[in-house]
Amino acid sequence: MKKFLSLLMVGVLATGLVACKKPATNSTSDASKFELALITDVGTIDDKSFNQGSWEGVVQYATANKKTHKYYQPAAKNEQAYLDSIKLAVEAGAKVVVTPGFLFESAIGKAQALYPEVKFILIDSTPKVDSGKKNEKGEVIMEEKIASNTVAILYAEEQSGFLAGYAAVKDGKTKLGYMGGMAVPAVIKFGYGYLQGAEVAAKENNVDVTVDYTYLNSFAASPDIQTKASAWYQNGVEVIFAAAGGAGNSVMAAADSANKFVIGVDVDQSSESKTVITSAMKELKKSVNDEIAKIYSNKFEGGKSLVLTAKENYVGLPLATSKFTKFNKEAYDAIYAKVQKEEIKVSNAFTNNTQADITALGLTKVKVNVSVAATK
Repeated sequence: MKKFLSLLMVGVLATGLVACKKPATNSTSDASKFELALITDVGTIDDKSFNQGSWEGVVQYATANKKTHKYYQPAAKNEQAYLDSIKLAVEAGAKVVVTPGFLFESAIGKAQALYPEVKFILIDSTPKVDSGKKNEKGEVIMEEKIASNTVAILYAEEQSGFLAGYAAVKDGKTKLGYMGGMAVPAVIKFGYGYLQGAEVAAKENNVDVTVDYTYLNSFAASPDIQTKASAWYQNGVEVIFAAAGGAGNSVMAAADSANKFVIGVDVDQSSESKTVITSAMKELKKSVNDEIAKIYSNKFEGGKSLVLTAKENYVGLPLATSKFTKFNKEAYDAIYAKVQKEEIKVSNAFTNNTQADITALGLTKVKVNVSVAATK
């Protein structure tokens, strides 16, 4: 009988634990209040990419200024899960909440109204709210609304992608690949910039370049993506720009087996694989740190979207860790200066019609083979 009661008690406790399960969190303090918070998207805090870069910005400011800080990983990939995590952060004392990624656009659209006393930093998108209108399919039309307690940080990904494409061709590569995670604005701009950079370098070198181009409909690693990348490498592709979050690890695995190369994304991914020749970077750590600093120095520009570019040194390539054999710092500095001064203007216009957008770029030395698995 005692054994039965013991087992019953264990079962009750286990059931209670499951019922009270909350989104994953972490921090550098055991205190009950945390002033700075970051909510991850579907990725993890150690993704060596978007979430990690943003979190490092929070940590940098918090450490230097002795602020308590914590991150929250939502229990699911949906608006309600994001709002639940934001609520937990606010209840734990968050004065600043950082949310990296376009997936947060509708959640922040609601959260900025729910918590007007909290400052929100949305990375890579702008808050969206229900316009009260529907399209011909009966779908709700969302419209941009940035409240006074929110700032949206966007980047000139097309410039970073341009530099990556230019460097790859100047380094001697003529058979390139581009694998974007999903056809969302940031990923689209990376890809179109990549093509434009390859075009400029191809004209300078007087060579013809081919680019296999696709969207994967995923930011997660998978055997299917590794298989697709392997097929591209077997067909002659020398380097693939993987603007695809965690899916980039599958491309790296394929490159390792094929003795080929990868261009990383968002942050310097050279430590992830020996196959990473360079990375098309956005200074996530710097921009998050800088924006938090504005809040605490009363220079916060709420109600605005900020586009960070090469002019302010927020995009570029990590030359110190790049593995080029021909392209060097002198050549990089020269092309970077032209982008900074807009002597070379990189187009960021798109309609979400991949083939039409690429045609509009007017490429003459670059042939693009489009095989789009999915669009937004």
